[in-house]
Amino acid sequence: MAELRPARLSWGDLVRVGAAGLRVRPARAVLSALGIAIGIATMVAVVGISSSSKAQLLAELDRLGTNLLRVTPGQSLFGEPTALPETALAMVGAVGPVEVAGATGDTGTPVYRTDRIDPQSTGGLTTRAASPELLRALQTPVAEGVWLNEATVSLRAVVLGAVAADRLGVRDVGEQLWIGGRWWTVVGVLAPSPLAPEVDRSALVGFAAAGTYLNFDGHPTTIYTRTDPSQVDAVRAVLPATASPENPEEVEVSRPSDALAARAAADSAFTGLLLGIGAVALLVGGVGVANTMVISVLERRREIGLRRSLGATRGQVRGQFLAESLLLSGLGGVAGAVLGGAVTVAYATWMGLPPTVPAWAPAGALTATLLVGTVAGLYPAMRAARMSPTLALSA
Repeated sequence: MAELRPARLSWGDLVRVGAAGLRVRPARAVLSALGIAIGIATMVAVVGISSSSKAQLLAELDRLGTNLLRVTPGQSLFGEPTALPETALAMVGAVGPVEVAGATGDTGTPVYRTDRIDPQSTGGLTTRAASPELLRALQTPVAEGVWLNEATVSLRAVVLGAVAADRLGVRDVGEQLWIGGRWWTVVGVLAPSPLAPEVDRSALVGFAAAGTYLNFDGHPTTIYTRTDPSQVDAVRAVLPATASPENPEEVEVSRPSDALAARAAADSAFTGLLLGIGAVALLVGGVGVANTMVISVLERRREIGLRRSLGATRGQVRGQFLAESLLLSGLGGVAGAVLGGAVTVAYATWMGLPPTVPAWAPAGALTATLLVGTVAGLYPAMRAARMSPTLALSA
């Protein structure tokens, strides 16, 4: 006589049986899946927004380049401020791998919208002398008007940085500003300069005009150089002695692009913290799924007893409730991934960032969802499988 073997449930049968259990109590299923969806949406949105911000920073680095070096005076051995020689710009520009060099010099003169402004209300704005090659070195475009040229470097013509123009309320070229007890004419407004924020907050005039009208001593305060990308480190090493042969130890050389790279790294570290918050939300959602499944087992004891009495094995009952838990978590995970992607696109579009959601983010989120669903459904499934058919039917 042939041995009786229990029928096996296919993967499709498990999915159909699990889905039938969810359809019986749709409101409870939706609320349980919502907890998972919130956790997944948080994680995907955090990764997406961070990646979008980082993509913009990297694109900005690619556009601006990493071959810009900044030369500034340091301090003497006694802690006193020093100054670069007047010939520093010419000497730096003569270095072979240096492609272009521009400079600014702090005149110490505030800039005002009118002659009626309180002299103490500077708004953090100052006037700087600027060399004609400054914009080429910074790769900063002119938003309106023109840059200083041979005809205007000795006149009372001023070009405003982006922040300075905004704070002074200057919208058009031709307007007048009060600098050093005289009226100056705005001939241009610059676009933002990410690698030189001090330029953004300045009113820029020619070196000759600064010397004539503002008593500027002619010493550059900052020199910016664009260097052959393959020679950046070599040029950085020789710039102190080139800019100030007598006191090279009093010269500081930095690379402004390092600040953008540091911002990208800081964004990555902050993303890790927010991912932890999303993981906590996902864990809370998993507890909700486990709670739902335990209640479902208790409410469906008669169904379990009937299935067992009709020949369903413990493994089949266990598979039914585990499939139900996985479906519940999976639906929440898919909804959360879609919601997180939508939030990322909406935020990036609003902030003018390139929408970027790494492929691993939704894939990893869904994997985590299935893992949570498995863990959350394991105990209820085992409890249902251990239930005695006789006791279940008599309950």
